[in-house]
Amino acid sequence: MASAAKKVLIVYAHQSPGSFNSAAKDVAVEVLTAQGHTVKVSDLYAMKFNASATAEDIIGEIKQTESFSYPKETKTAWENGKLSADITEEQCKLSEADILIFQFPMYWFGLPAILKGWIDRVLTPGYAHTKEKRFSQGVFKDKKAVLSFTTGSQESMFSADGINGDMNVTLWPIQNGILHYCGFQVLPPQIFWAPALLPQEASAAMLQAWRGRLDALMGEAPLCFTPMDCFDVEKGFQLKKEVQERQAEKKVGLTVGIHMGMPVPPNNQMKAGVCYLEIVNKKP
Repeated sequence: MASAAKKVLIVYAHQSPGSFNSAAKDVAVEVLTAQGHTVKVSDLYAMKFNASATAEDIIGEIKQTESFSYPKETKTAWENGKLSADITEEQCKLSEADILIFQFPMYWFGLPAILKGWIDRVLTPGYAHTKEKRFSQGVFKDKKAVLSFTTGSQESMFSADGINGDMNVTLWPIQNGILHYCGFQVLPPQIFWAPALLPQEASAAMLQAWRGRLDALMGEAPLCFTPMDCFDVEKGFQLKKEVQERQAEKKVGLTVGIHMGMPVPPNNQMKAGVCYLEIVNKKP
C-alpha cells in the first residue's frame, strides 16, 4: 500500500439505490476498502436523518427558552453531553475519520436539505469550531474532506461565461464557509457533470475516472485558502497591509472570495494550488 490505512466517513444523500450517486458511493466503498481503509457510510435517507435543527436536539432543560439561540444552546449541550443521540453518533463517526466524503446531487446550486441538516446539526459550535479554532487553525485541520456530486446541467453551463455562472463561485460558500471554516483540508471536488444526460457508456466512464482518482486520493494536495495569520485581528480580520501590498503585484486575487477587487484566480475552488503562505515566505 502507498499509504497507511485510514478511516473514511462517507456522508451519502440520495433517495435511490439505483442512482448514479449510489453507484459513485459504492465505487468509493469498494476501492477504499480494497486499499485497506476502514469505510463507514452515513446513508442519510435510509437513516431518516432529521434535517431540522430545533430545540429537540437538546436533552433536558433549555437555558434560554424565551430567546432561544440554537448555536449557544447546542454548544452548551455538547459541553455537558446533552445532545440528542443521532447527533452524538454522527459526531463520533466524524471524530474517528481521517477523511470525509460527501456524496450527493447538487440541488439549487447547493446541498440537498437533508445534507444541509447534517451540517447544521452535527457541526456543533464547540465541537466543530470555535472563535479561536477556525479556518486554517480549525478543529479539523488534520482531516481531509471532499465534495463528490452530480449536476443537472452540463459543464459548459457552469463556466465563467455560462448561464449558471462559474462553478468556482458556486462552491466557495460550501468549501470555504463550511469545510475550511471547520479547518478541513479541502480536496478538489469530484464533479460528475450531468450524468443523467449522457449515454450509459459515458456515465460509466465517469465512474471509472472516479475509481482511478480514489486510488491516490489520500495523497492529494488540498485547495488553496488564505491562512488566518494573513489577517489582522485588531482590524476586523482584514488582510494585513503587507499581504495586500504583495498581492497587489499579482494579476489575480487571492481566492474566489478574497479577491481584493482583482480578477478571480481561475479554478481556485476546483484544482489544488500553492498556498499563499508559501509564496510570501519566498523572495520576490
